[in-house]
Amino acid sequence: MPYPETLKENPKIIFFTDFDGTITLKDNNLGFGEEQRKQGNADTLNDKVTFRDSFWEMMESVKTPFPECIKLLCENIKLDPYFKEFYHWSRENKVPVIVLSSGMTPIIRSLLVHLIGPEANDIEIVSNEVVEKAGKTKDQEDGWQLKYHDDSGFGHDKSLTIRPYANHFAARPNEPRPTMLYAGDGVSDLSAARETDLLFAKKGHDLITYCEREGIPFTVFENWQSILGTTKDIFEGKTNLKKVAAEGAQKARRDNEVVETTK
Repeated sequence: MPYPETLKENPKIIFFTDFDGTITLKDNNLGFGEEQRKQGNADTLNDKVTFRDSFWEMMESVKTPFPECIKLLCENIKLDPYFKEFYHWSRENKVPVIVLSSGMTPIIRSLLVHLIGPEANDIEIVSNEVVEKAGKTKDQEDGWQLKYHDDSGFGHDKSLTIRPYANHFAARPNEPRPTMLYAGDGVSDLSAARETDLLFAKKGHDLITYCEREGIPFTVFENWQSILGTTKDIFEGKTNLKKVAAEGAQKARRDNEVVETTK
């Protein structure tokens, strides 16, 4: 359910999350492949190119008919082994899960239903879309293209979905405010990094590099088992955001020290 319908059941937590490489084990690498995608991500991280331009170049290199793309991805993309458990817990506890992705809605919906089951149709997805090229259909070679969600340098500025929730409660200080959480891994998540109460950043990925450079608080995750444990503890009042963020900072420092000693 989009804002403001999401708030009707007064959730204690709202969980926003990236899709590729966060819910799934790896990013999809349709098009020009993993190495060029990594280079594009590095160039985005270092402000040499916008994510919008880098991702557009990658998508334009895909000539495969769209239905075949979905089939290939369903055959090859794997879900984080603990996300399904997290999603079932979220449904039981009325915690909305909102996918914010720079991918394409039809692909994400197909993958979620394929990997989780029909209950995944209830997950809200805010993402880019797919349109047919002039004179062609999606079933043809080179017959489709990406349609960006907005005009930002990200193509999809994820902060634009999160911010209305924060503004809603800023304008209504007497209403109970849900805790807002976000999980991500890479350069498509930079626009969301400052927007929630707690950021889960995937170990070893570009989002951590960005957060450390910009001084943005985060806690590290390796899979959704740790996210589920932390989210449950916040939900049940067993911990608080300040403590989780402090522990996350300590862990990140230890991880950096390990990296330095192994160089």
